[in-house]
Amino acid sequence: MVASPDFAEFLREQLAPLGPLTMRRMFGKTGVFCDGVMLGIVAENTLYVRVDDQNRATFKEAEADPPLNYEKRGSTIDLAFWRVPERLMDEPDELVAWARAALGAAYRAAAKRKRVAPDRRTTARST
Repeated sequence: MVASPDFAEFLREQLAPLGPLTMRRMFGKTGVFCDGVMLGIVAENTLYVRVDDQNRATFKEAEADPPLNYEKRGSTIDLAFWRVPERLMDEPDELVAWARAALGAAYRAAAKRKRVAPDRRTTARST
């Protein structure tokens, strides 16, 4: 389920210190973007933030809940997005801190994708 208009507006207001947020429907959920990278996903009006090895300790509290996942061919596939504790919805400064850490992971993920692919041009062989 995508983010409700009210929840999307709430996130835009709470996370305004990060810069302008955009939200886009993706696979029946809502992707949360800042500066062109996806820092989170909203599913059923619950925010999940991007986690990687560098920010995992910041999100230790979120480890108790399962990460965002989906079913594929009878297996559960866990995504690198962890559920933000409900209490943070009433703690705007801490919510922004979590979002900043998730934004850092989003930048790192984007940098990995943008690595230059090897030159695939063929060179003429001399005969």
